[in-house]
Amino acid sequence: MESGMDLIHGSGIQMVQYLQTSYKDSQNLFLFISFAADLRNTFFVFFPIWFYLCESVGIKLIWVAVIGDWLNLVFKWILFGQRPYWWVYETTFYSNSSVPVVEQFPVTCETGPGSPSGHAMGSAGVYYVMVTALLTLLLQKQQQQLKKWCAHSLLWMGFWGVQVCVCLSRIFLAAHFPHQVITGVISGMAVAEAFNHLHLIYKASLKQYVYTTAFLFVFALGFYLFLKAFGVDLLWSVEKAKRWCTDDKWIHIDTTPFAGLLRNLGTLFGLGLALSSQLYTDSCKGEQGQRLSFKLGCIVFSLIVLHLFDAFKPPARNELLFYFLSFCKSAAVPLTAVAIIPYCLFHITRTHDKKIL
Repeated sequence: MESGMDLIHGSGIQMVQYLQTSYKDSQNLFLFISFAADLRNTFFVFFPIWFYLCESVGIKLIWVAVIGDWLNLVFKWILFGQRPYWWVYETTFYSNSSVPVVEQFPVTCETGPGSPSGHAMGSAGVYYVMVTALLTLLLQKQQQQLKKWCAHSLLWMGFWGVQVCVCLSRIFLAAHFPHQVITGVISGMAVAEAFNHLHLIYKASLKQYVYTTAFLFVFALGFYLFLKAFGVDLLWSVEKAKRWCTDDKWIHIDTTPFAGLLRNLGTLFGLGLALSSQLYTDSCKGEQGQRLSFKLGCIVFSLIVLHLFDAFKPPARNELLFYFLSFCKSAAVPLTAVAIIPYCLFHITRTHDKKIL
């Protein structure tokens, strides 16, 4: 088994070297793609846009992103996947030859296990939701088969184009092996497809959001403590990252398993809080909340405010405080976009209309 994985990892290192050598001038492009594929952009960009264009799609995006990333964490803890940037220095695969040179970058040194790729899984899930939603919106009234076929083909070509770019980016950056990004894409699509058949999320109450958030946290923590009691350290990858990363400044606490877990759970909890709030009901469920101008205003102001909000970085000196503030910050994102901003716009426009009358 180990020799078989060494062969897979060895061929993966060859692909990493090929990409880094042949496409060295495309470094900035690969860095941008990796940044764009981060789930943070789902919460700060895609979610507010889709929520006001089609509320159910916005809600589904959050659920797919959160549950997908939670499953990704569990899979990583089970599979113990290596990452290229540390495996190449620890393996005995190159005992009879020189160790290949693998270049590292500021986003290479992620501290979690490598399989499956979180970027690939998150990107596949999120874009799958958006593509299927666009197909539904564009084709529901379209009668001409040729136009249907063209729209269907173009959207899915775009989807696979994005996935290929994300996968190549993660391999180029030596953050993942090829088989890890492939399993990530397949897993992400599977999660998104499952939510296409799960309609309970659109009518979930605040209590259900709280119970779901608590269950996901308790299960992950319990799984971690259970294995730790048997001598299995699920944070083994953090030590490898610290040991083999060429620059300590490239190791960030927000890439640790529990940082991602609490960040995502905070987003899910914040969504439940927002959808259950009176602010959301007063501003979005009335006649004015259905106007296109109102929705566009909410999108624009949400993107601006959330961009400013994203600039706040919780202090990393105290790990527990960082986790707590990350949870609170993440919860505030959907609460701001869904409840606070539309409520403020609702009262501003209503006061303006009264003055005109």
